[in-house]
Amino acid sequence: MNKLTLLTILALSVGFVCAKSPRHISLRAESMGGAHVAVVDDKEALHFNYAGLSQINRLGNYDYRPEQGYYPRNWIGDMRLTFGGAGEFSKFLSAYGDVTDVVDLFKNAQNDAEAAQTSKNSAILDSLVKNPKYVKIINSHDHKTLEMKLKIDAEMAFHNFGAAFWMNGSVAPYIDGGLILPYFVVDTFYIDAMAQIGGAYEILQNKLSVGLGAKIVKRHKTEMITIGLANYKSVLDTLEHQVDNATDDFFDSKTFSFGLDMGVLYQYNREVRFGASLRDIYFKSLAGETLIPNFTVGVNYSPKFMNSNTGFGRKFNVAMDFADMFNADRNYKFMSHLNFGFEIEQTLFAIPGLNNEIRFISLRLAGGFRGGYPTAGVGIEVLRFFTFEAATWGEERGYYTGQDENRIYMVQASIGF
Repeated sequence: MNKLTLLTILALSVGFVCAKSPRHISLRAESMGGAHVAVVDDKEALHFNYAGLSQINRLGNYDYRPEQGYYPRNWIGDMRLTFGGAGEFSKFLSAYGDVTDVVDLFKNAQNDAEAAQTSKNSAILDSLVKNPKYVKIINSHDHKTLEMKLKIDAEMAFHNFGAAFWMNGSVAPYIDGGLILPYFVVDTFYIDAMAQIGGAYEILQNKLSVGLGAKIVKRHKTEMITIGLANYKSVLDTLEHQVDNATDDFFDSKTFSFGLDMGVLYQYNREVRFGASLRDIYFKSLAGETLIPNFTVGVNYSPKFMNSNTGFGRKFNVAMDFADMFNADRNYKFMSHLNFGFEIEQTLFAIPGLNNEIRFISLRLAGGFRGGYPTAGVGIEVLRFFTFEAATWGEERGYYTGQDENRIYMVQASIGF
C-alpha cells in the first residue's frame, strides 16, 4: 500500500508531458484563448513574438508612442520568477480512495490465498463474490484520467531585449479497471528545460518591429509504464532507474537541441496591431522526435475609448490568431487553428499624479476560445511586485475539434517587477 501510493504520487509530481514542441504556458495568453502573437507587450514576447520586446517601456509612453498612449505595464522592464501548477485534485483524491480500497482487497485476497494454499487469482475472484462493492469500485476505475501540470519560469525583458529559463509540462496517467485486476498506466511523459535569449529592432519610424531569438532545450523522455497490483514493486525500481538516467545525462550536450524563433509586429494605427511569428525551428530532433515549426499570424485591437493613461490606468485588448499553420493533424477543422480572446486590465488603487510610479492593486480579467474551446482567466497584481493568476482552457485529446476535451485549471504566483 505505502509503495503503491508513493509510486502514484511520484509519477504525478515528477512526470512531465508536453505538446509536439516544448511550449511555455502563459496564463495571460491562455486565458485569452492563446491569441497573443500581436499583443506581446510584456515578457510574453519571449514566447510568442520577439518583435514585441519593442513595446516594453514604450507602450503607453506618449514621448515614444503617441499613437498608442495607454497605461504602461512596467516602467523598468519585466522581470519575474513564477511557480504554477494544475491538477484535478478532487478526482485525484477520489481515485486515491478507490486505489486504497482495491489494494486492501488485494492484500486480503493474498492472505486468503496463503491460508488456503490456493492461487491469487482464485482468491481475488472469491473475494469479489464476497464483496460486491469492490466490483463497482473496480468498474469506476475504467480509464479514469488524472492530470497534473507544473511550471517554473525565470524571465526578464527590457526594451528590445529579453531572456528566460523555464521548465513546464504535464503528466496524464489513467487508471483502468481491467478484467480481473485494476492497473495504473503512466503514458509517455517528458521533462523539458529551456533557456532562450533574443531581441527586437524597430524600423519605419518605429511602426514596424522585427525580432529574433535563439534557444537551447533539453528533453528527457520515458515510455509508457503499466503498473499492476502484482508488479508495482518492480515498476518502482524501474522508475527510480529512469530518474537516475535523467539525472546522469541531463548535462550531456548530445541530448540538447537548438532552435530559432523570429517574428514581426506592425502598428497599423493607434488601435490596430498586426503580428506574425515563426517559432520552434529546431536543427536536430528532440528525444528522437522531429518537431514541426509553429507559424502563427494574428491581429490585436485596442479601442481608444476603452484605454486610459491616467493614474488609474486601464488597458483593453481584443485579439485573434490563426495558429500553428504547419501542423496538419487537424487541418481540415478550421477551429483547431483559430484562437480568439479579450482582456481588460484596470488599476484599482493608486496615487493619482504619480503616473505608474505608485500602483498598489491592478486587476485583469480575460476570456476567449482556444481551438474551439472556451477559456477564462483572472490576474491580480499587488504593489507591482506580487502577481497571482488563475486560468482555464481546453485541449483536444482526440483527432478533431470537439471530440474529447481535456479541461485544464491552473494557478500560478510570481514575484518581480
